[in-house]
Amino acid sequence: MKMKASRIVPTGTSSVVYTASPTSQYSTRRRIGIVLDFGMRVAAVQFDIAWEDKPANHATVERMLRQARLPSGTFVLLPELGDTGFSFDVKKIADGRTLEWARTLARDLDIWVQPGFAEHATDGRGRNCAAIVSPGGEILGIYRKVHPFSYGRETQHYSAGDRIVIRECDGTAVCPLICYDLRFPELWRLASSSGAEVFTIGASWPRPRQAHWRALLIARAIENQAYVVAVNRIGSDPQLSYAGGSMIVAPGGEILDEAGDTPKVLTAELDLAALRSWRAEFPALRDTRSELLGSMLVDKSIHRHDARPAAG
Repeated sequence: MKMKASRIVPTGTSSVVYTASPTSQYSTRRRIGIVLDFGMRVAAVQFDIAWEDKPANHATVERMLRQARLPSGTFVLLPELGDTGFSFDVKKIADGRTLEWARTLARDLDIWVQPGFAEHATDGRGRNCAAIVSPGGEILGIYRKVHPFSYGRETQHYSAGDRIVIRECDGTAVCPLICYDLRFPELWRLASSSGAEVFTIGASWPRPRQAHWRALLIARAIENQAYVVAVNRIGSDPQLSYAGGSMIVAPGGEILDEAGDTPKVLTAELDLAALRSWRAEFPALRDTRSELLGSMLVDKSIHRHDARPAAG
C-alpha cells in the first residue's frame, strides 16, 4: 500500500469537508449490534502488564476481549509497550512478535487493533511505536513516539520519531500518539489541522502525575474539537506504579467512559456526524495561527482501506 508523506504548515481545516447535520450532543449512543452512520465503535483495554512477558500479556488481552464480546469492526486500543511494560531492554523486547500477534488477533476477532511495541532504530537505540492493524490483519501504519520521556531516561534508550501518522479507519481519520506526547499540544494541533478526528493514545503514565493525565486528556479533546481515546496501564513495574484512569473523551470535553485503577475494557460509540457538525458550527480550528506551530512531516493515507478478506 502506498503511503503519502508531506511536510505541512497547517492551514486550519479547509481541506476537510463536513456535511453532517447539526447537533451539539456527543452521546455514546450505545446500541448493541448496530453500526451507526458516521459512527465508530472504540474500546480501550486497561490491565496490569506482566513485566517483559509477552505470552502472559497476550493471554490477558485475549481473555478480556473475548469476555467483552465486542462487535466486529471495533477499534481496540492497547497501552504503550503493552506486552512488555516500559522496558529499556530493547534487544530483548524488540523481537517482532507483537505485530504478528496483533495481526492474528485482529483477524480472529474481526477488529482494528492499536498495539504498543518496540522496534530497533538505526542509531543502536530503539523506537517506541504504535501500529494500526486492520481487521484483515494489514498493518496500515506505524507511529514512532515523537517525544521520548527524557526525565525518565527514555531518550537514552529510544530515538524520537519524526512524523505524525494519520490513517482512515472505516471512514474516520485516526491519529495514534504515545504517553508523553500528551504534554505537547502543538503536536496535536498539527494533527487536527491535517484532518485528524480521533486521537488514540496508549500510555504508561505514572501514578504521581495522574491528575495531569486526566486534565490534559480533556483539554486536548476540547482544544482540538476531537475525540480522545486514551488507555493507561495499572499495577507496577520494577520502577513505578500506575493508576490507570483510562478514558474516552468527546470533543466537548464530556467523559464517555472512564476507568479507575482496576482492569477494564472501556467502550463507546463515537458520533462522527456530531464531531463534524461541531467543527463546522464552531470553527475554532480555522483560526489557528499556523506560523506559531512550525511544521512536521505528516504521513497520511486518508482514503478507504478495505483490508478484510473477501467473502467466500
